[in-house]
Amino acid sequence: MEIRAAALDILCFKVPSAKAQAVRDLYDLAQQGRTTLNEAQRFECPAELPGRPERPRLLSALQVPNRSPFTPEGRAALLHAIAHIEFNAINLALDAVWRFPDMPAAFYLDWLKVAAEEAFHFDLLHQHLQSSLGRSYGEFDAHDGLWTMAERTAGDVLARMALVPRTLEARGLDATPPLQAKLARAGDHKAVEILDIILRDEVGHVLIGNRWYRHCCQLQGLDPIAIYPDLVRRYEAPRLRAPFNLEAREAAGFSAEEIAYLQAWAQP
Repeated sequence: MEIRAAALDILCFKVPSAKAQAVRDLYDLAQQGRTTLNEAQRFECPAELPGRPERPRLLSALQVPNRSPFTPEGRAALLHAIAHIEFNAINLALDAVWRFPDMPAAFYLDWLKVAAEEAFHFDLLHQHLQSSLGRSYGEFDAHDGLWTMAERTAGDVLARMALVPRTLEARGLDATPPLQAKLARAGDHKAVEILDIILRDEVGHVLIGNRWYRHCCQLQGLDPIAIYPDLVRRYEAPRLRAPFNLEAREAAGFSAEEIAYLQAWAQP
């Protein structure tokens, strides 16, 4: 089984549970050495990407209401929103595997690993949503900001690495501890435990994004700090907001110089 072709096939799956299982199976095969890799292969992009179910209904971020964890309905909506992020993250990682040719073999294996871990996160959240609150993925509206950025950066692997893993996904490093505190006050300790797992793994995912961002900058002779704000402007990425989870960002490979730059540049 060729990894990049299989990743594109799975990306087209519409049923979230089937997609999550297929991703994890493909990663298991790769770990066992039972896959092949064609780094140079080019693919024709399918008309409809990514594959996803008819629900949740996708709205703009401004149309999705705030979710409070202090009522069962609010907590269900909040956990659903996090599960939707993880489902999108599966799609984003699979898209990186198939879309960008001529990268080192480690690039594809890294992003396949990310996709498998995001699938695990989605399953954990969905199971908890069903077992504790009797709700399922698709029952609440959601927004599609992560995939929108994937579409904008489809033709530029440097921009993809800069603006998806190390910008949009890195925001999760900052947002998770305050979210865990709210869920703990609401008494949902299982959700807090799940977010511990997600935060641990997301540090590794952002680290992978930082590694390949720097690799692409080095190939093009670019300063990774100097070029970053230009990429933000060019692709209309959201400007980051303080405060930052400095410990997690350091563990995820942000240098002291980068963190100082982000703190000076971010909105309060």
